[in-house]
Amino acid sequence: MRRSASGGAGAIFFISLCAVLTVLFLSLSAWQVQRRAWKLDLIASVERRIHAAPVPAPGPAAWPGISGQADAYRRVALTGVYDHARETLVQAVTEKGAGFWVMTPLRVDQGFTVLVNRGFVPGDLSLASTRAAGQVKGPVSVIGLLRLSEPHGGFLRANRPGEGRWYSRDVQAIATAKSLSEVAPYFVDADGAPNPGGWPLGGLTVVRFPNSHLVYALTWFGLALLTGGAGVYVWREARRETRRA
Repeated sequence: MRRSASGGAGAIFFISLCAVLTVLFLSLSAWQVQRRAWKLDLIASVERRIHAAPVPAPGPAAWPGISGQADAYRRVALTGVYDHARETLVQAVTEKGAGFWVMTPLRVDQGFTVLVNRGFVPGDLSLASTRAAGQVKGPVSVIGLLRLSEPHGGFLRANRPGEGRWYSRDVQAIATAKSLSEVAPYFVDADGAPNPGGWPLGGLTVVRFPNSHLVYALTWFGLALLTGGAGVYVWREARRETRRA
């Protein structure tokens, strides 16, 4: 009799646990479905921005409202003068190989500064003197994609401003290191318009949004079915045991 009571309590605990886990797994599955809808909407929005006509780069009044959801990869246009003396090299791995992004401050006509990722250079062209033709002087016009700052550093590698080692395009940190003022909280990836001498090489922005939410949703749903099925099986066996007793 004691053994039967113990078994009954164990069955109740297992069934309760299965019920809780089933609800949890179903909730996670539904959440992933919602995330997938959000991701598809984001991808569609970005596609529209990339192919839209360029708009003026947002000025100081618009900076507080800039967000990835509304502004990432928006095509923008700028006109100003490059400050080549304060360019920053950020390590990069691209379809052209390993090298650096050339981040150059552009003092725009409206009076503020935007960091422009002028494009990629291989390691043997990291020194500005090796690509002197590309150090354009005077007013320039740039069209590119608005990108959000990449704070802190790259994967497992923190930026080291004091050593001039940059692994991410951290706008605020670069602005501080280069003593830049009134800098936009975003940077701009220049398009593929050729630079004199061919370097830096622009237009290498990779637009990729991982979208595995459907797989995750199905996984959680499958776990819910398995867990719920196990609970139902134990419940039926417990009933049969009770009837036999």
